[in-house]
Amino acid sequence: MYQFDGLDVPIVGAPMAGGVSTAALTAAVSEAGGFGFYGGAYVSPDALAATVREIGELTAKPFGVNLFVPEQVDVDPAEFASYRARLSSLAERVGVDLPESVPFTDDSFDAKVQVLLEQRPAVVSFTFGLPSRDVVDSFHAADVAVSATVTCVDEARLAAELGVDSLCAQGFSAGGHRATFAIDDVDPEIDTLDLVRAVVAETGLPTVGAGGVAGPDDVRAILDAGAVAAQVGTLLLRTREAGTRQAHRDALADPQFTTTVTTRAYSGRLARGLENDFIRANTDYAPSVYPQINTLTGGIRRAAADDPQVINLWAGSGFRSAQAISAADVVRTLAPRPR
Repeated sequence: MYQFDGLDVPIVGAPMAGGVSTAALTAAVSEAGGFGFYGGAYVSPDALAATVREIGELTAKPFGVNLFVPEQVDVDPAEFASYRARLSSLAERVGVDLPESVPFTDDSFDAKVQVLLEQRPAVVSFTFGLPSRDVVDSFHAADVAVSATVTCVDEARLAAELGVDSLCAQGFSAGGHRATFAIDDVDPEIDTLDLVRAVVAETGLPTVGAGGVAGPDDVRAILDAGAVAAQVGTLLLRTREAGTRQAHRDALADPQFTTTVTTRAYSGRLARGLENDFIRANTDYAPSVYPQINTLTGGIRRAAADDPQVINLWAGSGFRSAQAISAADVVRTLAPRPR
């Protein structure tokens, strides 16, 4: 099964669900000598199958697909109604009717697992927890490597005990959703380098370090901490192959956005993005419920797609280094300098 230690360039392209991941982006990272991941959440099983086939047509190099592990938690109707009421004036302003309730969905998890068992990418990775042992065994039987995203040593230990083949150690500075196993977990807030060192020492598994990459020196530091590669997502957001909204692309270079923070305001799960008006107004009030809060705010975000003060601007701490260049150029410029 696939191991990350044979990469020409020790760079992994992060899976970025919600439209940023594209077949072209995934393939471009792999073609440049790195390893591209496609974010398989928020798309139908049929769409996922079509995209995986498209990636295979664009590159003969190995690539991976990421899935979100579902977790169903009880929704407090009063908390949901209160947050809905809080968003109602914004929804009215952008012309959206907010749903009074949102049902849980597992994002067709089982069907997507079946798609990937049939399509057989080199690696399938999991975020927001771990799949069942049966799922891991099924992928191994299909000669597909399994990876897990972790934010602390305890999560890494559980993943190793399950039998995964590799880990992605997601440091606190990484952009997008935090990969904590449970929706309401407190973020352990561990620096990428410290996390890589700890999980490698604990598990001995090949580990990809994610978070805080702004240039080749950061990649070198992650490798020196014991990782087999560094994962980048934020630095790919402005590439032509990415499906990033124009307002999001522009915000990454806009001086009015000066910092990133973590928030539950958009999805109910912790995620890191550029601090904007929506985050400042709503972070303290969002319930820890996913994906229902994500669905609740989705209509607002779609209607206000051109407004960076409303939409989610997922980004990590290295966002100022994101450039409007090709994905291949990003990979090449991140190659660590020889000693």
